[in-house]
Amino acid sequence: MSTLDESPLLGRVRETRAGRLVFPTTERGRKRRRIAALAVPFFALATFGAFIPLVKMFRISVAEQFLYEVQGWSLGPYRRLFASIAAFIPVVGTDLSAAIAVGGEAVNPVYGETIWNSLWFGAVTTVASVAVGIALAHGLEKYDLPRKGLLVTLISFPISLPGIVAAFMMIVLFGQTGLLTNFFAVLSGAQPVDLQLTGQPSGTTLAVLGLFFGYIYSMIPRATLLLRGTYAEVNTDAEEAARALGATPLQTFRYVTLPQIRPGIVGALILTFRTALAIFGTVLVLKSLSVVTFRFDQLVKVGYELNIASALAAVFFLFTVLFTFLSLRYTSAEVAR
Repeated sequence: MSTLDESPLLGRVRETRAGRLVFPTTERGRKRRRIAALAVPFFALATFGAFIPLVKMFRISVAEQFLYEVQGWSLGPYRRLFASIAAFIPVVGTDLSAAIAVGGEAVNPVYGETIWNSLWFGAVTTVASVAVGIALAHGLEKYDLPRKGLLVTLISFPISLPGIVAAFMMIVLFGQTGLLTNFFAVLSGAQPVDLQLTGQPSGTTLAVLGLFFGYIYSMIPRATLLLRGTYAEVNTDAEEAARALGATPLQTFRYVTLPQIRPGIVGALILTFRTALAIFGTVLVLKSLSVVTFRFDQLVKVGYELNIASALAAVFFLFTVLFTFLSLRYTSAEVAR
């Protein structure tokens, strides 16, 4: 018996929960120690990469002073933010905003417009990206395409590009001197300035259309790769049985394949919608629509309103977490059925 084993202090440490984890005496205990050891890098990264910054962000969002030192407590930024969001609501917005705001607080409906733009634009680009992703994943998994490896590489290529680079690629294609802009100008006889999709006034149809292409360019590969994994789990025997019974390819997809890939579609919707809400570089360069990420940049760089930016980020973060939680619960229920 070693000297350490004879130490009363070490003996008491071994009896604690942490001691049993560090000095396991059973196979189950040793398994727990291995899991804990593997989890250490994740929790270390999460602590310094997520937990501490989030705590700091929430703290600034309720601070009275934040320029040189975070001091005091105030719900003013949240009250101002929610009053501004309410002011954007039609019909009842003015009265609702007045009920939330305290006299003298600046109310700006642009925050409501920003959140509304983020939600509808994120939803539209998500649905479009997942729809294209389903078609691409179906083609890649169900057909023996030539040079499939090269196709997969080309489809997944945009994932490796930063949003800013993707935005510049949109300018190269759809700007006033863009390749496709001039191509369609030659075909139609119109002026390139009337056809360009980037560089248009913010919020106009052409400007939003250019941003739409920039978004789905980055999101389609994510949806496709996720759905390819789902297709790998599809029961092909059921599909072959349906075809043998006379079902058309469309009927086979609708009644046999689609129910099996539905959890994957939900997962792809979650991933791409979150990506749509978070893409920053593309919006920053194209400046086509005032969405949440663009407003962050304005608040931090122009107005340096860190408390409002933190409050908006906190609401944005809580919405994303709640959306992901509810969606995953739906996905789990689908899988269980």
